[in-house]
Amino acid sequence: MQAESSAKSPSSTASIVLGGGCFWCLEALYETLDGVQSVVSGYAGGHVANPSYQDVCTGRTGHAEVVRIDYDPAKISLDEILGFFWEAHDPTTLNRQGADVGTQYRSIILYDSPEQQAAAKASMEAAQKEFRDPIVTQLEPLKHFYRAEKYHQDYFQNNPDAPYCRYVIVPKLKKLES
Repeated sequence: MQAESSAKSPSSTASIVLGGGCFWCLEALYETLDGVQSVVSGYAGGHVANPSYQDVCTGRTGHAEVVRIDYDPAKISLDEILGFFWEAHDPTTLNRQGADVGTQYRSIILYDSPEQQAAAKASMEAAQKEFRDPIVTQLEPLKHFYRAEKYHQDYFQNNPDAPYCRYVIVPKLKKLES
């Protein structure tokens, strides 16, 4: 696995890396948004180069399961991407989303510019008003993004009848549709 550049491709594309529990969930949720061009599951925020899923699952690499969201800012804004993030998971639970427990499931925003950092901080401050408990989401600079193994990509699309998809992802999709 190679680290991928976070550099923006053509000017019609921007990217942000987010973690909020299992990457399968965030990937499936963000793929429903108009203006999102691609969502790639991966690992970031840790200290081990080229981690595997098995490595990350130990909790010893420091990495979180994350998604890199490539989007068209003319169709969807960073503020909209971040607003959806606060709805898509519980940012008040430390190192946990539902039954998924461990630092690899932490809530994290990995920014790659001062503008993204400022937008993330402002978005988090605004979102805090919607939560009774304090938001524990980490804000960190993106150093490296490592693409997860092929079988993790488009997991929900490729495995809609898997128990995790039926009992975790489908209810989240239905909740966010309403």
